[in-house]
Amino acid sequence: MVAHVGLISLSVSLLSMPCLPRIGFTKRRPFPMAALTDDPVQEWILTEGKATRITGIRPVGGGCINLANRYDTDAGSFFVKTNRSIGPPMFEAEAIGLDAMYETRTIRVPKPFKVGPLRNGGSYIIMEYIEFGSSRSNQSVLGRKLAEMHKAGKSDKGFGFPVNNTVGSTPQINTWCSDWIQFYGEHRLGYQLKLAQDQYGDSTIYQRGQRLIKNMAPLFEDIVIEPCLLHGDLWSGNITSDKNGEPVILDPACYYGHNEAEFGMSWCAGFGGSFYTSYFEVMPKRPGFEKRRDLYLLYHYLNHYNLFGSGYRSSAISIIDDYLRMLNA
Repeated sequence: MVAHVGLISLSVSLLSMPCLPRIGFTKRRPFPMAALTDDPVQEWILTEGKATRITGIRPVGGGCINLANRYDTDAGSFFVKTNRSIGPPMFEAEAIGLDAMYETRTIRVPKPFKVGPLRNGGSYIIMEYIEFGSSRSNQSVLGRKLAEMHKAGKSDKGFGFPVNNTVGSTPQINTWCSDWIQFYGEHRLGYQLKLAQDQYGDSTIYQRGQRLIKNMAPLFEDIVIEPCLLHGDLWSGNITSDKNGEPVILDPACYYGHNEAEFGMSWCAGFGGSFYTSYFEVMPKRPGFEKRRDLYLLYHYLNHYNLFGSGYRSSAISIIDDYLRMLNA
C-alpha cells in the first residue's frame, strides 16, 4: 500500500511493497476543464462537493496500481484515485474500510466521499484531503490511538468483514466465521498457500503450511479472542501524520480479527518500544503473544511471495518450519 501526500495516498497503489520512499507531488500542471458529462469526478466536486470551480490538479506520484490526484477548488481540496482497468468494487471495499475506521472516532483516517465508475471504463474514489506534516507520527501516540481503534471497533458477526477486499493486489477473503483459528487458517494462511501452489507449483510450502494450520491451536490456549477492527496492512507507507502531528493511517485492507494480527507487517512498519508500551496500556498483552507474533508475520510474507516472487519464500518457510518444530507437528 502506498501513502497519501496530503491525503496524499501512498494508497495510490494498494501494493504492500516494502519500505518504499515517501512520495510527493509532481510538478503542477494546468487543469483543462472538461464537460461535466465527460468526467464524473468533476461532476461530483462541482455539485455535491459544493465547489463552483476547480483551480488545479496536482498529480501524486508513487503508485503502482492506481493514479492519484489532488483536486484544488474554491471549496477546498479533494484527493482522488482512479483506475482505468478495475471496476468500482475495489474502491467500494476501500471506502467501507475507511468508513468503519472513521466511525470509531479514534485514529485519523481520510473520510471517503464518493465511489463510482468512469465514463469509458474503470473507477474512481474521492476522499478527504489531509495535509500531511513534515514527519511521521509519534510512536507513542500511534500505539495508543491504534489500540483505541481496536478497542472501539467491534463486531457481533464474528471474524470477517461485510465485503472481500485486497491486500496489495491479492484478494482477501472476509467471509464471516465465528472461530478465529478457523478463519485465520482458511481465509488467511490457507488462501495464500493455495496461491503459492497454483502460481509456483510450490507443493513443499503448501504441504508444510497445511500441517501448521492443522496444529496451530495450542498457540491460542488460555486466551479469549474478540473480533477487533483491523487496518489490515499497516506498514510504514500507510502511516503518517497530519500537520498537527496526529497519526494518520491510510489504504486499509480492513477486517475484524485478532488484534495481534495488526502487527503482521511490523517488519516494515518501524514500530518501536514506545509504540508497544502505549498500545498495551490500552489493549493489554495476552499470554503467548511472543509465540504468536511470527504466525501473523507469515501471512504477509506469503502474500509478498505471491506478489513479488521467491525473495520472500525463505522467510515464509523458515517461519513455518520453526512452528512445526515448536509444535512437534
